Amino acid sequence: MVLASLLVIAVSYLLGSIPVGYLLVRIFLKQDVRSVGSGNIGATNVLRSGGKGLGAATFLLDMLKGCFAVYVGALVGILLAPSSIERNMQALAALSAVLGHMFPVWLRFKGGKGVATGFGVFLVAAPTSALAAITVFILVLLVTRYVSLASVLGAASFPFFALLLVHGERPPFFFAVQFAVPLLIIAKHHQNIRRLLAGTESRFGASSKANRKNA
Repeated sequence: MVLASLLVIAVSYLLGSIPVGYLLVRIFLKQDVRSVGSGNIGATNVLRSGGKGLGAATFLLDMLKGCFAVYVGALVGILLAPSSIERNMQALAALSAVLGHMFPVWLRFKGGKGVATGFGVFLVAAPTSALAAITVFILVLLVTRYVSLASVLGAASFPFFALLLVHGERPPFFFAVQFAVPLLIIAKHHQNIRRLLAGTESRFGASSKANRKNA
């Protein structure tokens, strides 16, 4: 059981730690996205680097790596420890993948904020709740044009949707991770939250100069 859990953590972390945004900008624009705007490797900052298509590709691939990490991680866990609870293995994989994205070993543990990858992991582990949370994200973004506010509110809404919409067995660890991942995402937005409170946060679609601190 311990070996299975360690392998789930390792596999999921490594999948989550693939720095998609960094690689896409490096390959296609010959730039280091960390030198642009906020220095973040996520989709929003990739978009601000001048790669509109790359921004969309970053979000999609970050989401897919989260999905893949949970699917593969849980499969590894169940194969090596058949008596284990599948949802616990999914939760362990989900947490590890998001931590991998936020703290990738390849970039000295300075990664993204986990929105797309967080959506991806729960799209497998708690699909209905993930879709409900991303709907909140989209609505808030459309109304306010603050990516950070949409991210924070989308993440904050997820545990409540999970309480309402996740059915079947809900072991304590699986339940805890449904709160832990959104809290990590919100914590990663602490600078954006300060700017939102101060009224200095930039809106999505504003000039790149005005957006240089946002991500």
